[in-house]
Amino acid sequence: MFDDVSSSALRVAVTGLSARQNAIANNIANVETPGFKARKVKFEEALQGAVAHGQSPLGVKPSVHTSLEPTRLNGNNVNLDEETLSHIDTTMRYQLTIRAIDGKYSLLREAIKGA
Repeated sequence: MFDDVSSSALRVAVTGLSARQNAIANNIANVETPGFKARKVKFEEALQGAVAHGQSPLGVKPSVHTSLEPTRLNGNNVNLDEETLSHIDTTMRYQLTIRAIDGKYSLLREAIKGA
């Protein structure tokens, strides 16, 4: 019941979005660190591919990549504007995913109560 495709996909999405939030926070914290390279977290394509091919989404793990964006003179490539927008986007996606999970559990609670 808790391992259906949609529940599994939602759990993977929460994990991936949480990892992305941590990477964004780390990027912002190091915006002035010489030589620091921003990190990007990807998981959506792998999650979509697993679901589309009938595979378990639980096998999808977020991957962390070093950004290949151009660097400033100090060797740092964190773009504060990009990180801020990514933070807002990721937060909204995270909240939406949590609401979807809550909705699934609300339906289950109602079914158990027999309402």
